[in-house]
Amino acid sequence: MTQAPVQNSLMATELRTDLDIIQAWIKPDSRVLDLGCGDGSLLQNLRDNKQVNGYGLEIDPQQITTCIGKGLNVIDQNLDQGLHNFGDHSFDSVVMTQALQTMHAPDQVLLEMLRVGKECIVTFPNFGHWKARWHLVVNGRMPVSDLLPYQWYDTPNIHFCTFKDFEYLCRELDIHIIRRQVVAETPVGRLLKDVRPNLFGDTAIYHLRKRA
Repeated sequence: MTQAPVQNSLMATELRTDLDIIQAWIKPDSRVLDLGCGDGSLLQNLRDNKQVNGYGLEIDPQQITTCIGKGLNVIDQNLDQGLHNFGDHSFDSVVMTQALQTMHAPDQVLLEMLRVGKECIVTFPNFGHWKARWHLVVNGRMPVSDLLPYQWYDTPNIHFCTFKDFEYLCRELDIHIIRRQVVAETPVGRLLKDVRPNLFGDTAIYHLRKRA
């Protein structure tokens, strides 16, 4: 597993950090499926900058309308119901950003992503971050922050995990981690994230494929 450098590129619109990194990992002229594509910012930039043939899956009607307004291919589909309408290796890359922790069966979602795509890229928040640990120790309550802005009873995040948890799951599912990039929001976090990623990383970006 290697740490991949962040590559800068000219983009039609500014992307948040994790999406910028993902764009650098996607090959030009490839086929991409974006699960939970939101307003289509990533797909739009991939199309405009890398001539990617992309499709998005989304369930929010307003986001779907936004994607259509950008001329993107988008399908109204609930990810918890699987990807049975897509054939094996029908995409070069399947992407899911900040949504894996909201899935009812994230392990099955990962396997489906790697059935449909030759490779996949996932991002998720790190529940092992020091702020979350400190909040639990000091307050004895589930943390609420900019990164995790929900109360325990109304959060869409039903499967929190740390980077170590995720990498253990990958070993269990025989998934190879091609590379990992850790994102930190604070100056101290950016300084220490590569030394202690599970403690100082806010978000992880994993590039994966099934072992041969």
